[in-house]
Amino acid sequence: MNLIRSLCTNRINLTKLLLLTGVLLTGLASCIHAGDKHPPRLQTITSRSENGIAFIEDNWDAAQKKAKTDKRLIFVDAYATWCGPCKLLKTTTFKDEATAAFFNDHFVNLSLNVEKGKGPDLATSWKIQGLPTLLVLDASGKILDQSVGYLKAEDLLAWGKQVLAQSSNMP
Repeated sequence: MNLIRSLCTNRINLTKLLLLTGVLLTGLASCIHAGDKHPPRLQTITSRSENGIAFIEDNWDAAQKKAKTDKRLIFVDAYATWCGPCKLLKTTTFKDEATAAFFNDHFVNLSLNVEKGKGPDLATSWKIQGLPTLLVLDASGKILDQSVGYLKAEDLLAWGKQVLAQSSNMP
């Protein structure tokens, strides 16, 4: 009788041990496999400029004054802190080396939170209806062009060049 009881107890312990081993191996395999799931675009960030586009933060008056002094157009990134595509622009598109160099050389760049300070009033006057909204304005504040939504670096660069070329043809 003791022999049967001993075999039954050992069998239960063996079952628990096998079950625990299976759970641990599954967890380990999941951790190893999770390392493969990073999208390729995250790996390309290392080739981008650390600084990216140099923005004046939330200060329309300073941006407008600098644009008048430097005789440049104003590039505005209208964003909100909760906006996913806005965050993606900041961490990818605005960090692209060629795009940053172009915008830093040709524009006064303003990053404007549309939910604080003068942001809500400017967003209303500019009729911003979606985020992110990218605008190009002259030094007087007249909108020359705008784009709503996320843009890849090469698309933002092409758009910036197009707006700059069109503005130089204006009287």
